[in-house]
Amino acid sequence: MVKTKIVQVDPRNLDEAILKEAGHILKNGGLVILPTETVYGIAANQGDAHAVERLYEIKQRPKDKPFSLHIDSQGALEHAAVSVTPAAYRVIDKFWPGPLTVILKSKNGGTIGIRMPDNEIALKIIRFSGVRVVCPSANISGSAPPVNFFDAIKDLNGKVDFALDAGETTLKKESTIIDFSSEPYRIVREGAIPGDEILSVALRKKVLFVCTGNSCRSVMAEWLFKKKLRELGRSDVDVQSAGVMPVAGMGATEATRIVLAREGIDASSHRAARITRDMLNKADLILVMERIHEESILGIAPQVKNRIFLLKEFARMGTSDLNVPDPIGSSVEFYQETMNVIKEAVSKVAEII
Repeated sequence: MVKTKIVQVDPRNLDEAILKEAGHILKNGGLVILPTETVYGIAANQGDAHAVERLYEIKQRPKDKPFSLHIDSQGALEHAAVSVTPAAYRVIDKFWPGPLTVILKSKNGGTIGIRMPDNEIALKIIRFSGVRVVCPSANISGSAPPVNFFDAIKDLNGKVDFALDAGETTLKKESTIIDFSSEPYRIVREGAIPGDEILSVALRKKVLFVCTGNSCRSVMAEWLFKKKLRELGRSDVDVQSAGVMPVAGMGATEATRIVLAREGIDASSHRAARITRDMLNKADLILVMERIHEESILGIAPQVKNRIFLLKEFARMGTSDLNVPDPIGSSVEFYQETMNVIKEAVSKVAEII
């Protein structure tokens, strides 16, 4: 038995000294009961074997059932998991922080559950601890997960080192768990977010077109591809374009707007965007105009190498020169020729994906 220190906290007026104390206890191998938006949990330092052993004993949980990792930022994801799919990134972007646990491939060859709670107390304690934190529900295995402090502490007083009483949780329901470690993706546990809602995000496709300045070629590709998808009645694909060296906020060039207008497309609302690691992570297919764009992207995000192709290469256009020349500064007629090539290519892409 240990003497459990119990502290009341007001979620609307947090005393960071208390949260730092909880983080310090975690870092040094202690167990802490804390609230999340779903249920109360018992937090432990994943890197402390004795703390994890105590956690298994307290919960009376089989050793073959690993604990999920709780993180305080999306940036911590790649330190714990490998081969994160675009679908997983899209779902995480949509539902984190929140009641969603994702199962991903781990660096040791197995799998790992990861969650980013939507609770400032939990997030700050994780941050202050400076360690990787596991946090299963604060109950004996087989019992109902506690949604208030009374139920969390009743069987654990004298077994944990520190406990924070923040009243009732906001959602009063466990997180939904989805397994992204293999396909097809599957809902492992229904929770606060409906599984169908998560799968509707996961199962969409995302295509990203990239050129240099995101003012002509990738703009043509984006808008022509969107038009083709509408003609095919496809609503399951999201489309985006970006540049490796854009002028931020620049619109499509005048010649680009002219040739797209001939296709009945008004691209006056377009604004150039710079390619980011986040964009690349969430794209199932990245189509570039020249090999140099591929090289630039791989310098930012080498993990996307199996999802990046030259546009003409992916469209199987079978020409010796797979680059789409940059029309910037050329005549409207050259822009038209460029657009004709891109139009043919994106029509083929629409048939493939």
